[in-house]
Amino acid sequence: MLHRHLPKGFTLDGLRQDRILNEAFDMGDPLKLMRLFGITEKTAMHYVGVAHPEKTAQLPW
Repeated sequence: MLHRHLPKGFTLDGLRQDRILNEAFDMGDPLKLMRLFGITEKTAMHYVGVAHPEKTAQLPW
């Protein structure tokens, strides 16, 4: 069995969050993020809002 080690300072959660944010920058589509990563609508909107604040600035919260 091959054991892989992450570089020092990296976590699986951190890598996943970076991957989701990268996709949010590329796509900007919360529905695609939800389908791709199995995340909730709220979480997907959070990532899109961080990546594209101009898209969510006018939404009533």
